[in-house]
Amino acid sequence: MAFGDFHRGRRLRRTAFLRDMVRETELRPDDLIQGYFVVDTPDADFEKPLGSMPGQSQLSVEKLVARAGAAMDMGLRSVIVFGLPEKKDPAGSGAYADDGIVQRAVMRLKETYPQLAVVTDVCLCEYTSHGHCGLLDGHGEVNNDATLELLAKTAVSHARAGADIIAPSDMMDGRVAAIRAALDDAGFSHIPIMSYAVKYASAFYGPFREAAESAPAFGDRRGYQMDPANVREGLREAAADLEEGADILMVKPAMPYLDVVRLLRDSFDTPIAAYQVSGEYAMLQAAIANGWLDEKRAILESLTGIKRAGADMIITYFAEKVLPWL
Repeated sequence: MAFGDFHRGRRLRRTAFLRDMVRETELRPDDLIQGYFVVDTPDADFEKPLGSMPGQSQLSVEKLVARAGAAMDMGLRSVIVFGLPEKKDPAGSGAYADDGIVQRAVMRLKETYPQLAVVTDVCLCEYTSHGHCGLLDGHGEVNNDATLELLAKTAVSHARAGADIIAPSDMMDGRVAAIRAALDDAGFSHIPIMSYAVKYASAFYGPFREAAESAPAFGDRRGYQMDPANVREGLREAAADLEEGADILMVKPAMPYLDVVRLLRDSFDTPIAAYQVSGEYAMLQAAIANGWLDEKRAILESLTGIKRAGADMIITYFAEKVLPWL
């Protein structure tokens, strides 16, 4: 090979214009779903900043509506809502109450912003006094099959309130089938299900448990969430959810599991979502606050990496922040 007779990749990196022309992955506002925590409180001005998630807060319904509206002015198209009830009980009855906090928040969001896509998280952990994601049997274990009816009731109540997408996160076996059947029977066959299909028992959920006040009172959730060491199991879970009627498959968390995102992208032609969870957000925010990372570059790189791995949509607490950059 003569000198100079080699690949010159730098030719297409030389200027910003050239780099933009050949960019393979584009992050768009439509790709992002902002997560919000809404609190059942009579104080319309309630807003409680979260120490472990700088920039995020627990919000009253009216504060949620105002904040979502401000984000929509910057291009936000989608939100996912997590509720904090006034009271909790062993059966998590606040999750499926017609006047529950998520139901009221969804109704206000949709009547104020009909064009906003509202996703609702379906799980019992934020509503049960014991903090687990379902009903307990007499031995302190989550009773899978008894929980399915309550998850289905929750999903239908969200659909009645106006939710555009139902997203079950509980990891009970058969919950997609139960929710699909209940939605169809209630006249909501048009409502899609975004299944938390591959949800790991992750250490990166820590800040969320402060935000949603949903830490288990005893034990942990490894009996129903996936072992972080497993990937083939994730394929089985995803395939089962598709067979049961899921329309979108989600991987949670995102960045530690980009290989799983890519595997699902290559294995299925359904839309793929990834959840950049609270711990991922908190780590980046801490490093940025200490001056160890450049804020804009680090956040955009993290989100671009998730999309490059194969995610069609990303749940992230950074959505509000990055919208002006996009």
